Amino acid sequence: MDSLHTAPPATGFDPDAFLVVPSRTFEDLRVGEVFRAPSRTLTDAHAAAFQTVSADNHPVHYDAEWARRHGHPAPVVHGLQVLAFTAPGATLFPHFIGEVFVSFLELSCTFLAEVHSGDTLYPALTVTGLEPRGENGVVVTAATVHNQRGELVLSGQHKYLLRRGGGATGGG
Repeated sequence: MDSLHTAPPATGFDPDAFLVVPSRTFEDLRVGEVFRAPSRTLTDAHAAAFQTVSADNHPVHYDAEWARRHGHPAPVVHGLQVLAFTAPGATLFPHFIGEVFVSFLELSCTFLAEVHSGDTLYPALTVTGLEPRGENGVVVTAATVHNQRGELVLSGQHKYLLRRGGGATGGG
């Protein structure tokens, strides 16, 4: 093989040096910590893509005239699409707990205000509870989404199961 096709030497390479943030354990998390997602402005293309994926073809989501006749200023973005913005992977949370994550246990939410194409959403997960359960622990987070006017459009809760103790890599 020539030098362009030779594998680099494995010595000195540490994949843990490529972590976005150092991994932490259940015990490293603190009530009150906030994991924000980048803001996102929804477009008609986002709404159309979600309509395709969800197969939800109710006219309130795509027919401007139908929406207006029924008291909406514009087509309403699917609630489940707004909820999707609270996915843990949209934040740095899974990077912090990647080595100890077991499962996403539960979620609930309340839709508090309509979201329309052109709205910018600001999702966040805030740790509200840490419940040790034997070798594991449950992390409870408040899931919130605000719009560009500062209105809370979604409020909910997520629960994740994490291994307790070791299992994290990269220090922290």
